Amino acid sequence: MSTTATRSKDATTDPRVGKVDMKLEVITIPVSDVDRAKEFYGSLGWRLDADFSKGDDRVVQFTPPGSQCSVHFGRNVTSVAPGSAQSLWLIVSDIQAARDELVERGIEVSEVFHYAGWNRVDPDARLSGPAPDRRSYASFVSFSDPDGNGWLLQEITTRLPGRVAGDTTYASAGDLAQALRRAEAAHGQHEKRTGQRDQNWPDWYAEYMRREQSGEELPL
Repeated sequence: MSTTATRSKDATTDPRVGKVDMKLEVITIPVSDVDRAKEFYGSLGWRLDADFSKGDDRVVQFTPPGSQCSVHFGRNVTSVAPGSAQSLWLIVSDIQAARDELVERGIEVSEVFHYAGWNRVDPDARLSGPAPDRRSYASFVSFSDPDGNGWLLQEITTRLPGRVAGDTTYASAGDLAQALRRAEAAHGQHEKRTGQRDQNWPDWYAEYMRREQSGEELPL
């Protein structure tokens, strides 16, 4: 049995897509030692949002930089075995810069790698180094918390069509800076092709960045 993926050019106009917002804002991480987990996620540079206790119950919540989704853990928040959360994805615009920051923070992380195919379970499916063409969605770094909950950093620079609705937005100043650098490099190639100095570069940058996020064909 095989399946064929379909990609909507504009998911926001697909009649099958729900109209009521359902925003994923919190996921639960199963841990065995709350204080140890709190220290670890704080060492990642994530923002501590809450640490509530009442009797034997406790909830701690962190939010990764630039993320609209938070994680929480604690006592009596889940019956799932500690360490059983796997393949928790964090999206970054520069995989090497993200890895370097984690290393500087003392986090044990993998080298940058890419996959031979779609298999995310077989260790032999991981190939050393970023994707050969550094294509979007294809380069990764992994790390685990003290309980063994597994995280994946995925590099995304250009979104597939229909993945971003509404106006162009960036989750952080770092993401915006990376997008500007990519636009600058592409604009330099544009000027080489045309043989002319483009005085209207702000508009060109803006259009490039908008198309990059929405997954449209990039300007030449």
